[in-house]
Amino acid sequence: MFKVITVLPGSECSVALLELTAQNPVPMLADIEHQEDITMLELLWKDEDEALLQVETSNPLLLDPIQEIGVPLQTPFEVVDGTASWELTTSSDRLSALSEQLEASGIQFDIDYVRSISDSDAESVLTDRQQQVLLAAVEQGYYETPRRTTLTDVAESMNISKATASDILHRAEGKIIDWFVANAV
Repeated sequence: MFKVITVLPGSECSVALLELTAQNPVPMLADIEHQEDITMLELLWKDEDEALLQVETSNPLLLDPIQEIGVPLQTPFEVVDGTASWELTTSSDRLSALSEQLEASGIQFDIDYVRSISDSDAESVLTDRQQQVLLAAVEQGYYETPRRTTLTDVAESMNISKATASDILHRAEGKIIDWFVANAV
């Protein structure tokens, strides 16, 4: 099994950072290195059952359809026994086009589920005020790790007390979590 940590697609070649997990990763490293489309393999780190590699390929078979259709590829994703598991966020039109492109490329695939979020669903979760304060907190970096701003800063930018900002955000977070759990597949 390996995990594709990140991918840098290119016109001539693509580069990927892979995290390989196996009882003994050395034979798998040799297998990867001897693939005809691999133009470079660099071992960045190795432990007993893990290795971190940078791989360059001239034939990124899985990336071509995604790039051609314009669907952002979310990383990391896992590849187990030659099967990649992706989670994609895109429009239904692009998902259909990607399906057609994968079929035309001879790449087998299964779609486990499709979830749609309509604007009316998303807008009905929070009150206007909760949306305003939550968006201000996000824009200022309150939810980043590490945080770029404090609750006091968010409150001051909204001209409200710190206690009010805390209460509004707490209620908004609760509604978002409840909505997510109710809509989770």
